[in-house]
Amino acid sequence: MSPTSGAAAPLAPPAPSGRPRAGRFGALAGWAQRHRWAAVLIWVVVLAAVTLGSMAAGSGYKNDFSLPGTDSQAATDLYTKHGSAQAGDSVEIVLKDGQGIAGRKAAVEDMLAEVKGLPGVADVRSPYADASAVSKDGTIGYATVTLDGKVEAVPKADVAKIIDTAKAAETDGLQVELGGEAVRGAEDKEAPTAELAGIAAAVIILGLLFGSLVAAAVPLITALFAVGAAAGLIGLASHVFTIADFTPPITMLVGLGVGIDYALLIFYRYRHELIDGAEPAEAGRKALDAAGRTVFFAGCTVIIALLGLVALGLGSLQGVALSLALTVLTTMAASLVLLPALLAFFGKRIQRHVLKHAATAKGKVEGRRWRTLAAAVQRRPLPALLVAVFALLALSAPALGMRLGFADAGNDAKATTSRQAYDLLAEGFGPGFNGPLIVLAQGDEAAGQAVSAELAKTEGVAEASPAMRSDGGGLSTVFVYPKTAPQDKGTADLVHQLRDDVAPELERATGAKILVGGAIAGSQDFADTVAMRLPLFVAVVVGLSSLLLMLVFRSLLIPLKAALLNLLSISAALGAMVLVFQHGLFGVQPGPIEAFLPVLIFAIVFGLSMDYEVFLVGRIHEEWERTKDHSLAVREGLATTGKVITAAGAIMIVVFGAFMLSADRLLQQFGLGLAVAILVDALVIRCLMVPAIMQLMGKWAWWLPAPLARRLPKVTLEAPAESPPAPRETAAL
Repeated sequence: MSPTSGAAAPLAPPAPSGRPRAGRFGALAGWAQRHRWAAVLIWVVVLAAVTLGSMAAGSGYKNDFSLPGTDSQAATDLYTKHGSAQAGDSVEIVLKDGQGIAGRKAAVEDMLAEVKGLPGVADVRSPYADASAVSKDGTIGYATVTLDGKVEAVPKADVAKIIDTAKAAETDGLQVELGGEAVRGAEDKEAPTAELAGIAAAVIILGLLFGSLVAAAVPLITALFAVGAAAGLIGLASHVFTIADFTPPITMLVGLGVGIDYALLIFYRYRHELIDGAEPAEAGRKALDAAGRTVFFAGCTVIIALLGLVALGLGSLQGVALSLALTVLTTMAASLVLLPALLAFFGKRIQRHVLKHAATAKGKVEGRRWRTLAAAVQRRPLPALLVAVFALLALSAPALGMRLGFADAGNDAKATTSRQAYDLLAEGFGPGFNGPLIVLAQGDEAAGQAVSAELAKTEGVAEASPAMRSDGGGLSTVFVYPKTAPQDKGTADLVHQLRDDVAPELERATGAKILVGGAIAGSQDFADTVAMRLPLFVAVVVGLSSLLLMLVFRSLLIPLKAALLNLLSISAALGAMVLVFQHGLFGVQPGPIEAFLPVLIFAIVFGLSMDYEVFLVGRIHEEWERTKDHSLAVREGLATTGKVITAAGAIMIVVFGAFMLSADRLLQQFGLGLAVAILVDALVIRCLMVPAIMQLMGKWAWWLPAPLARRLPKVTLEAPAESPPAPRETAAL
């Protein structure tokens, strides 16, 4: 679409000769500046409305890891159809007494009777009524509390009352702990340490960068407004869409990082315009007309990458993707509307500080160190590139052995009662007791007994329960306890062994239909499904993002380079995650990588990497169009963007790194992966590898086959500081 074609009126009047006409984003900035009170008031009203609405409606977060078409889902459906499912989920009250729990029967029975009378409790089974619920040495036992509904339907206050009542029975010699998903969800949550640490670190970096509290506050205020509005909208959306309960902290910190990042890119351009002599209002319009386009394009790329997750068709992950996309959209809107209004309020004050700082630094060439770095890379581009590639490939190598799974109570903090219960059950009944496999045999009673007997003899199985018949008599259920813990590789191997080797032979021998299900098998199915659909997801995201880059830079090699380097930064991040969390580096408890994190990190990082790609290559392209000197364009591009890229990267790193302060293993993995990816992208790739590759490509970096060039619409990204109005066929973003 051309800015002068059709009947549409121009968004802004033509500028005087020799100065560029304001584009769409410049016009938007002009409106926000002229109506600054209205712009700010709109955001205040939106924030208040969605926050109050979300508080009044409450949250409807729920997890949905169902996978139609998998064995575990088929087992769950069959289990429910034959009436074998419990009326509700359960809580285990685990008891330990070194002298034996038999001597505590009176006190324990009194406590269990009190628990049975609590709201939310349907039934209680005492360990004294079931010999299998007591360890062989008699020191550990467990009572099963059946709830009157599923975990998400039972109020946390009711579960907390169960915890308090059971814990009140503890004495010097009797330890009482509680386990189960309901207990994990009801335990006191930690204070928002990660969010506060991220905000504090961002303030410090912004203050050091700009040397002014007001200048540092403007990007931060913009991000906080955006994150607050997004949080309220997501809370309301949770009543309509399936959104996982781990979504809020992820969207909050991602929104904080992205919001500050986008505002910083625009603010940094605003600062340069002030130094060049523009008045605050004009500087705001120019900054939005140039950097605002970069933010818009980068935000659209992130949203496209996140919506690519929808193609995976993985239950709650779709809700997470939609929530993150909504967060990025909100931060983008705040950067393009709220930020110019704030700059209009504080413009004169910021101008005085910027000009005073510029006068103090008079005589110093800004970006001198970045020019020196670029020149050094340009002298030896191939060695610099090879060293960086080999280093990142070495860091990426551990990702080849990545094992996917889900965290359980064994990953909870050691002080929690859910973790204590998990450890006691493993101590008394074996490591596999915390993650039994559920094997269903659809056939007669003899078939069920044969299945149970054969499973008990299978390698890797510690114990198999007797076959339990369903109410209708057509289904037998066997609980299989592995010799290994739920997150061990041996347990995943056992699932595949039972399905691929044991079950087919049993089906032929008994004539029964056999399915292997349960939470552990379901986790394995989820991980296998992610791995199977990952290539399609990567192809969709990379393809669409590359197409956008080709439209912007009118080049075939630039999108190819961007895709390969982005994939390299993501693989390095995944390699670091495997080293730390799967192999136990730095003393971290070894375990699998959360099954959905690789695709989530891929979508977020691939989109965010485009921020720096567009910002850096856009300035290189601007210099190339102005001078037609490729080497000079690369040096000037890095000199003018290196500082802001590293500052924005540093903010993202500390914000995402703040996840590491969480006690939640999922959030720790998420934070480390994003922080490493941004560190690699901002420092190694953008400041070292991109200049080296651009130098090696030379003018071929901007090559586009003539037939393709004629068919593709032209899309401008960065408007030059001084240029004639754009040609008719050029469309401004």
